[in-house]
Amino acid sequence: MNHLDYIKNEFIESVKVKEAVLNNPKILNQINDAANLLVETYQKGGRIFLAGNGGSAADAQHLAGELVSKFYFDRKALSAIALTTDTSILTAIGNDFDYNYIFKRQLEAHATPHDVFIGITTSGNSKNIVEALKYAKEIGLKSVVFNGKDGGIISKENLGTINIVIPSPITPRIQESHLVIGHTLCAIVEKVLF
Repeated sequence: MNHLDYIKNEFIESVKVKEAVLNNPKILNQINDAANLLVETYQKGGRIFLAGNGGSAADAQHLAGELVSKFYFDRKALSAIALTTDTSILTAIGNDFDYNYIFKRQLEAHATPHDVFIGITTSGNSKNIVEALKYAKEIGLKSVVFNGKDGGIISKENLGTINIVIPSPITPRIQESHLVIGHTLCAIVEKVLF
């Protein structure tokens, strides 16, 4: 079987979404603002907390790893915690309270207004991200949302400090752009701080 046309089309569609981001000054400025927020947070001794579901959970862990370990070069570790990794905590909160509170409860335990929460959701409707963002807003914890589609509840209720909505209805295309943005933020943080 020859899948070359399908393969080419997947790359073409991915490039189109990234070009839509590249040609949208609002989104570019939001990414710049997010970079500055992360740099300022680290300069003041704050931490970054990240969370998402499914592929977005993997992205949260991936980006935390880039910040704690290294991105382009060896340097001091940066505090970044993926709230998606401790199965005992996740299952305890899910069982004792509700799955919708698995990230909020961890922010209650660890986050201060000096930190930043990065919530990753392709729909803008992930209930556990929504609850975490509501809590963040309540305590003055700044947040960056990697979002998509029409921005969902998060956009409608203006829950994120910075809400970056990828202009695509297709989950894989949104996730691909989220990863480019995440990598870009890691690179800027590393470049400025070190």
